[in-house]
Amino acid sequence: MFHKESYTGTKEENYSLVTKQLSSLLEGESDRIANLSNASAVLNQFLSDVNWVGFYLLKSDELVLGPFQGLPACVRIPMGKGVCGTAAQKRETIRVDDVHLFPGHIACDAASQSEIVIPLIKDNQLIGVLDIDSPSKSRFDEVDQECLERFVETLVNNI
Repeated sequence: MFHKESYTGTKEENYSLVTKQLSSLLEGESDRIANLSNASAVLNQFLSDVNWVGFYLLKSDELVLGPFQGLPACVRIPMGKGVCGTAAQKRETIRVDDVHLFPGHIACDAASQSEIVIPLIKDNQLIGVLDIDSPSKSRFDEVDQECLERFVETLVNNI
């Protein structure tokens, strides 16, 4: 059974704890949708000052909405479009301090001001992306990026 945690350590320690929680939730479960659903729920519960946490999964040549926490979202994103499509195409994390300055930003939630997108890559194959939005500018820093990349690595190893 999962219990809501109180995170009182450093940012890095807290991320380490949430990644361990994810690992426990994934143990013995191979269903991709179930694991992505739990991953988005864990992050949504853990992260402060975010308004959307979820996944877009690669299907053919576009990203299709997957499990998420937040308001309803855009269903399909072409590769190379917006922050998600660009991160997927480049296969690299993109951190945006002000989404309104990102060329071609796709506004699914008008409240979003900053965003981080981390590609999910397994066996050199793109699976999709983790997308996290915040209603505050410059919400995500280098520590968030490094720790979320480790979180995604743990997730990818179990899907």
